[in-house]
Amino acid sequence: MAQYRKRPVVIEAFCLGIDPMPDWFYDARTKGQIITHGTYDCLENACIKTLEGIVVAGRGDYVLFSQGEIYPCKPDIFAATYAPVEEPPHA
Repeated sequence: MAQYRKRPVVIEAFCLGIDPMPDWFYDARTKGQIITHGTYDCLENACIKTLEGIVVAGRGDYVLFSQGEIYPCKPDIFAATYAPVEEPPHA
């Protein structure tokens, strides 16, 4: 049987309620693609419209942006799946 390796994809992500909201999250919220609960400084959760339906990200979950889509990821899965991108040295 043939075997396949998952291609590396660079994503953007932040930890909901912990890290500052990135522009892409704020823009999606403004467009109604994301509904948040809590205050700006203390987001409790976010309801995110995805291709699979509405999914909920809780405080401490990661919210990912990849190839135009936004979706949540639990911290343990995020840590097992993603690693920080190393910045290339400046010339």
